[in-house]
Amino acid sequence: MRRIVITVLSGIALVSLGSLASAATLKKEPAMGALKEGQRVLVDDGSCPKGQIKEVIGGNHTSVGGSKQTLRQRRCIPRR
Repeated sequence: MRRIVITVLSGIALVSLGSLASAATLKKEPAMGALKEGQRVLVDDGSCPKGQIKEVIGGNHTSVGGSKQTLRQRRCIPRR
């Protein structure tokens, strides 16, 4: 389990580093606890209306090992 978490976090870090000028676009939402607090990713999973994409903002909730009660946020935003 620990190896999987490290692999997921490493992958997200590489995606983030490779796209400093633009947000990372993923096909599915990262696992809970995989995003840092405030980290933003774009998720193209088809859940938003046409012409929009889901923006996911990482939280820091105690239920996933964080130290605060900050929940992950999701919203649909216009595609760029």
